[in-house]
Amino acid sequence: MLGSTPIEFDRNYDGPIICVKGLRNSFGDQVVHEDLDLDVQRGEIIGVVGGSGTGKSVLMRSIIGLQTPDEGEIRVFDKQILGKSDAETIEIRKRWGVLFQGGALFSTLTVAENVMVPIREFYPKMDRDFRREVAKYKVCLSGLPPDAAPKYPSELSGGMKKRAGIARALAMDPELLFLDEPTAGLDPIGAAAFDNLTKELQQTLGLTVFLITHDLDTLHAICDRVAVLADKKVIAVGTIPELLALDHPWIQEYFNGPRGRMAAPQP
Repeated sequence: MLGSTPIEFDRNYDGPIICVKGLRNSFGDQVVHEDLDLDVQRGEIIGVVGGSGTGKSVLMRSIIGLQTPDEGEIRVFDKQILGKSDAETIEIRKRWGVLFQGGALFSTLTVAENVMVPIREFYPKMDRDFRREVAKYKVCLSGLPPDAAPKYPSELSGGMKKRAGIARALAMDPELLFLDEPTAGLDPIGAAAFDNLTKELQQTLGLTVFLITHDLDTLHAICDRVAVLADKKVIAVGTIPELLALDHPWIQEYFNGPRGRMAAPQP
């Protein structure tokens, strides 16, 4: 939008990092979300769970601006983002990073070049050699070996692709990290290693993490709170013990079913 000015925000704001109110999303006659509310607090890892079709990824895409809701309000860092142009939200988008399902790497670019994509987008005049150095650092930060930087996605294992996606998500030194099914398709050892990486990054970098997952082990291992999507809205948010105290049938089946009992920490 010509003439748009970037949103100004208070970096000392200490309220919810994400605040969603009255969200409605639909696709034709199918209503995915209706009057959905959710607050995400600074510094937490919040897991978002729900059955298939409850719109977990749609919720994330709405927050980061890839899906336009029918109704509602979405505030990130206390600033309304709905109805704003890319030019107006650029300063906010610099402050988050996203890992999409499967990594979503550009197949024709190396790992380092993938990491440099957001840097080029937001800082097109940055010296190319400096961009390369930043990319190398982010690759190492993700737990990949330095020799992974010049490789193409087709040369990486599934777990390495996830880490390359994390390296790209961290390219802009974000405060807020969105992870969409980060452990899907990984073996138990790889999934546990990725959970550990997520927790280490959150603690070391002071990140707030919005984590969509079906992985019960991940929920128990690293999530501070869990938001449950059902009935077209967030029906509950809390720690796993708090959720287990509720009598909603989906919550009980999910956390108290055979897989849930196996994932729960043993006394």
